[in-house]
Amino acid sequence: MNNFFRIVVFILLMMMQNVASAKTVVSDTIIDDKKPFSNLFLYNKVASNKPYQAQINPRAIPFVEEYVRKQGKSLEKMKVWGKPYFDLYDQILANYGIPKEMKYLSVIESHLGATVSSWAGAGGPWQIMPGVARQYGLQVGPTIDQRTDYFKSTHVAARIMKNLYAEFDDWLLVVAAYNCGNGCVRSAIRRAKTRDFWQLQYFLPEETRNHVKKFIATHLIFEGAGGLTTMTAAEVAEVKAQKKSAPLTLSAEELAGSALIEVSGRFNALVVANELQINIQQFNAWNPGFDKALAAGEKYAMRISKEKEANFLAKKNQLLLASVRAIIEGSAQ
Repeated sequence: MNNFFRIVVFILLMMMQNVASAKTVVSDTIIDDKKPFSNLFLYNKVASNKPYQAQINPRAIPFVEEYVRKQGKSLEKMKVWGKPYFDLYDQILANYGIPKEMKYLSVIESHLGATVSSWAGAGGPWQIMPGVARQYGLQVGPTIDQRTDYFKSTHVAARIMKNLYAEFDDWLLVVAAYNCGNGCVRSAIRRAKTRDFWQLQYFLPEETRNHVKKFIATHLIFEGAGGLTTMTAAEVAEVKAQKKSAPLTLSAEELAGSALIEVSGRFNALVVANELQINIQQFNAWNPGFDKALAAGEKYAMRISKEKEANFLAKKNQLLLASVRAIIEGSAQ
């Protein structure tokens, strides 16, 4: 497990360099987290010493840990050599309204390889079947195979994902259907009498349910957290509902004496409060749901007193590093 921790630390340190600079914001709206997620977040005795696991579904954790142990080093290198491909994917997926994190589907499909072919005949970086490729206008034949063209195949993959999402309205089911077909997922939904992936997964082929967990693990490695594309539709709905909660009520004195700073990354409330010498009860009162929102990969409008603002901005990288260490070591309780 020590190797796993080292891999996660290195990945998060790499991410820290890409975290957007914190900036003061003028909005007084803060996410008001009123209840824990029943599925997405894990806060129980089993993982109380591993808060980093709170960002993924409990049923994915054993698979994700093993996958990170085996694939962590190669995916860590891919963050560097794969950047041109990811930049291309980001631009194309955005044109179709597809979350950019869906690019990680290409990672688990082919490891970004253009010439990879499966036993079933799927090919290219997005592993598209010949018939499906022709259906979407790609040429596939003995002398030309446009599935190997990153630009053209990504457009087709985006269209496929858009159509699947229109049917299932759930990104985990999109990943599943991309692997085994929408008819397969429809059958699983019908037999399980639910659209929740974690309940219907055993009505899917083993390869497919593992495919979804590989996607979650890859997302975790590259993003440092889960996100909207690693949640079920019900979990996404709960996130959106929480965002619509009433703004935090503050007195005129508190508003005048405090500042909002937009943060992202795995900052930890206890670490930030201790390092800045802020009372933890006061910090939590001003920043409800702080740890949960950041664990889910979201940005957060953190409120601190104006006198602490400059100190935070000067120490933000050190605070992020200290937070990551505390989370992994299990001391951020």
